[in-house]
Amino acid sequence: MHDPDERTTMEFRFDADLWRWESRRAFYTFVSLPPDVEDHMLAMAGDLLRGWGSVRVEARVGSSIFATSVFPLGEDAAYALPVKRAVRDAEGVGVGDTVGVTLRLLDF
Repeated sequence: MHDPDERTTMEFRFDADLWRWESRRAFYTFVSLPPDVEDHMLAMAGDLLRGWGSVRVEARVGSSIFATSVFPLGEDAAYALPVKRAVRDAEGVGVGDTVGVTLRLLDF
């Protein structure tokens, strides 16, 4: 759940389940941003969205910190955070596990 005390900052904390998305040639693992986090992030980003509506972030999953982008994905175009294998392996988590996520917006 999103921490409401974080609404005035460029940082968001929430718990989410890891899920898998398949392309023709590969599998990718993501967490979906909660709707309130997505709405607040997009309001703060304004006209600073990058290609395909992406937003650059610093993400923390467990003790792993990494730079990436969140972007709309899937039929409902909800924003998702990609979580690489190296992060999943370091944290001992996989598809279906719930992880704590902290996102900090970059470039703002």
